[in-house]
Formats: sequence, structure tokens, C-alpha cells
Amino acid sequence: MLSKPKIVMMFHICIALLLLPTSEVGSQSRDRDYYEKKGEVVWELPTEKKVIALTFDDGPDRKITPQILSLLKKHNAHATFFTVGNRIKKNPEIIKQMALQHHEISNHTFSHPDLRHLSTDQIRKQIQETQNIIQDITGTKPTLFRPPGGYYSQKVIATAKEMGYLVVMWSWHQDTRDWSDPGVSKIVNKVIKNARNGDIVLFHDFGGRREQTVHALEKILPELEKKGYHFVTVSELIAIRNQYPVKTNLIHPLSIQKQEPSFKESERSPN
Repeated sequence: MLSKPKIVMMFHICIALLLLPTSEVGSQSRDRDYYEKKGEVVWELPTEKKVIALTFDDGPDRKITPQILSLLKKHNAHATFFTVGNRIKKNPEIIKQMALQHHEISNHTFSHPDLRHLSTDQIRKQIQETQNIIQDITGTKPTLFRPPGGYYSQKVIATAKEMGYLVVMWSWHQDTRDWSDPGVSKIVNKVIKNARNGDIVLFHDFGGRREQTVHALEKILPELEKKGYHFVTVSELIAIRNQYPVKTNLIHPLSIQKQEPSFKESERSPN
């Protein structure tokens, strides 16, 4: 039989749970399917067309990013760069080069913080500061946002949406984990062996030994070209998917058989 102090303690716990904001309670039970069906977050965009979106996080980096841009230009490939504001300020000329090569320059916050520990106003400030810098350099407001570390919640998604952004993650089967320096061959095999129409591939152009990423791209780009793939930005992929959805799945083209990640989606590099 429960003692009176334990009953009182349980009562207070129940009251505290009831007083939690509904958005916070709901966010714990909302998964990928929920946000995909609402169209608020994308992980991949299956299509009948042989297109893939290459994405690069955490840059720009003065040494690595220009090498990636050179490779992309060589293969007539467009990509999406999720850029960090305080690194853009140090390398504005690289952002200008991205724009000249018609790559998509997207928002990855100003200082790459863990958004789980930030208030709504702090998240908004992180996004706004980077938006201002990108817009000042390119004259164009970014429309895609990727949360650092892959940490997303109802608060993050709602804030981004309110500011005119679509939250973009990546295909679970196309996380190269290049930030962990796994070796060139592992990065190459991850992308080539798992390539599907409409994939969003995750790379990094800052932090760690990103020379591995560059050398992997030297093999990935020509190999996927041989397989008939074209490299497009995420926004281009969205437009293509809308025009050429997967014919066998017209009711909900975002839903396909998903390969569960072998680790938590939030297990990411601190960079």
C-alpha cells in the first residue's frame, strides 16, 4: 500500500504533466511520417526521374569548399549547401562563387548550436542572422533550413515554417557519416550502392578530414553519371518530384519503404 507522502508526490507529478505545453507533449510522439504527410519536413523525394540531390553541411570552408565547387562544375552538377552564418562572414567570396555556379545556398543557423537548448526567440535569431548575411551577398532569401545535428522538434519546425522555410533532412540510407572520417571507400560505397531516384545525400564541407569527402566525390560523380543520374538542388528536386511522382505511389509520393537508420538520426558531428 502506498504511503501518504508517495501518494502526494505522484499527485504533484500528474499535475505537472498535465500543465506541460501541448506542443511539447505532442512533439515527443511525432515522427517522420507525421511531418512528411504534413509536408513540413522532407527526407527524400522519390520520383520517376533519375535525379539525386547532393547536400553539404557546415561550410563554407576556405580550402575544402572551393575544391568541391570545382568538381561539381566539372560534372555540370548542382548541389545544395547548408551554410553556417559565422563561416559565411569569413568566406563571402565562396558564397558568391556558389551563386555564380547556380548552387542552392541554404540556412544552417549562424553558429551551429544545439537547438534543443534554445528558446524560440534564440532559434529565430540564429536563422534570421544567417538569412540576412546570405541575402546581403546574393540578393536572394534562402528558403530551405536544416537544423544542426539533425535535431528537429515541433518548436524548430514551427519556427522555421513561420519564417518561410522548409525543413530539409536527408535520406537515411544516404548519410555518408563523412564527418567521422570513415575512409574514402566507405563514403563512396554508401552513396553508390544505395542510390535511388530522389535521394538527398548528406556530406560535409567543414570539420574533420574533409579531404576524404573531396576524394570520394571524385569517384561518386562519374560513377553515378554512368548510371544515368543527374545532380540537382533540393528545390529543383522538389519541382521534379511534383511533376514526375512515383507512379505506383501517387496518393502519398513522399512515402516509400524506408530503411531505418543504424543509429539515431541525431547522432551527428559537433561541427
